[in-house]
Amino acid sequence: MGIQEFRDRLNQLGREATPFIFFVDFEFKKPVVFCLDEIDAGEILFDFNGVTNQDQKKDEPTPVTISLESDLREEYQRKFDQVYEAIKRGDSFLTNLTVRNKVSLFHSLKDVYYDSRAKYKLWYRDEFVMFSPESFIQIRNQKIYSYPMKGTIDADHPDASGILLSNKKEMAEHVTIVDLIRSDLSRVASQVSVNKFRYVEKLNTRNKNLLQVSSEIEGSLPHNYLEKIGDILVSLLPAGSVSGAPKPKTLDLIGKTEEEDRGYYTGVCGLFDGQSLDSGVMIRFLEKRNGEFFYRSGGGITSQSDWETEYEEVINKIYVPVT
Repeated sequence: MGIQEFRDRLNQLGREATPFIFFVDFEFKKPVVFCLDEIDAGEILFDFNGVTNQDQKKDEPTPVTISLESDLREEYQRKFDQVYEAIKRGDSFLTNLTVRNKVSLFHSLKDVYYDSRAKYKLWYRDEFVMFSPESFIQIRNQKIYSYPMKGTIDADHPDASGILLSNKKEMAEHVTIVDLIRSDLSRVASQVSVNKFRYVEKLNTRNKNLLQVSSEIEGSLPHNYLEKIGDILVSLLPAGSVSGAPKPKTLDLIGKTEEEDRGYYTGVCGLFDGQSLDSGVMIRFLEKRNGEFFYRSGGGITSQSDWETEYEEVINKIYVPVT
């Protein structure tokens, strides 16, 4: 399915008030949409903010752990330097740089799906599993909301919240993303405003606890927004929090620097219930390639970044969130 067919299909389903789920890759090469009554749980399992097709009678999940096998410090530093030079030239103000780390996993991707706890979970054909804390957009009652997430720290640091909120680099990164998302929403909505700016949420994992910073942005949609669900969604992709600003030049920089497609990692997934849309950014992502497992993670680079701190953040994001 091409991106135009994907857009038209979502518009049609929105117009008909037909419930569906979707997920779309970062490069727009393989978007997927399924009506809810078409979904085969043997191929797709999802849980988006508690709306799920999983068997509620499953046994208690087996505790899942993952461990890092690769050391990508040299590769990351080389790619970081490329991005940093582009930022100094003025090609980008903020670039989300990601890498693919090999990990050991002595369980199945489906085990990870059942063991993890997140706002948005998706398992697909034993190719990948995603357990994301980050919302993309939510649409309800003629309003659109976005919740960009930028800024991460180990919650066990003394005064972790204070350190995170006072960090000038993190502040600049978050402000840039909020401005980008506000600009993006203004293309599809009116009266766009920031309702909440830089609030802290805690994420629990088996290995460590993290604090992350988000904001809430709101706008008003036209009265016929349901029949334009596809138009709205596609015009906002890819998500600003996992690309950067300005978006067109930064996307070109990402492609040249990362040297491979991200695929569904950092894409967007979501569910339309016939009236409302809820979607998440596909971060916290484990994939299986030729029998091996890889965990993809990244972070935002600005003129105030240093590669060692950014690499530490990349490694900190390799976890399975549990309660």
